[in-house]
Amino acid sequence: STLLKILAGLLPRTSGALSIGGQEVDGPRRDIGIVFQKPLLLEWRRVLDNVLLPVEIFQLDRQEYEAKALRLLRTAGLGEFLRKYPFELSGGMQQRVALFRALVAEPSLLLMDEPFGALDSLTRQKMGFELLRLWEEWKSTVLFVTHDIDEAVMLSDRVLVMSPRPGKILDTLEID
Repeated sequence: STLLKILAGLLPRTSGALSIGGQEVDGPRRDIGIVFQKPLLLEWRRVLDNVLLPVEIFQLDRQEYEAKALRLLRTAGLGEFLRKYPFELSGGMQQRVALFRALVAEPSLLLMDEPFGALDSLTRQKMGFELLRLWEEWKSTVLFVTHDIDEAVMLSDRVLVMSPRPGKILDTLEID
């Protein structure tokens, strides 16, 4: 979790250097999306407005990105929930909204911090397949943190095994 927050520019690094695509990370960047363990949706905003939050923050063309957001939401079965508030959605639906919020501005790097950990087994698997479907479309890099070995193998082409504190890379496994 700490590593992802440092990569996202949300926490400062304590030592060393960090760059992504040759650019030093010294604060939040527009080309990085992040999905946390909890959806962290804004309770006073409806589904569509939660997804479009990065579009507002980065002052992007709302019309262009709204069409993209609507397509994402409808494809994932959330088309009838556009005007609902987060408390009116299930946990899996809320997490899909959080995922689409991270993806709507088409980041080149998507950071995911145990995003499906609080979901039941069936919803977790559905979300994994949804992520794979979206990845097939966008092909951006995804750094996915999980404690679930099956999830890591299903979603990855490479798994990095980390030690407990202090976190160090113990092994790298290529997944066919």
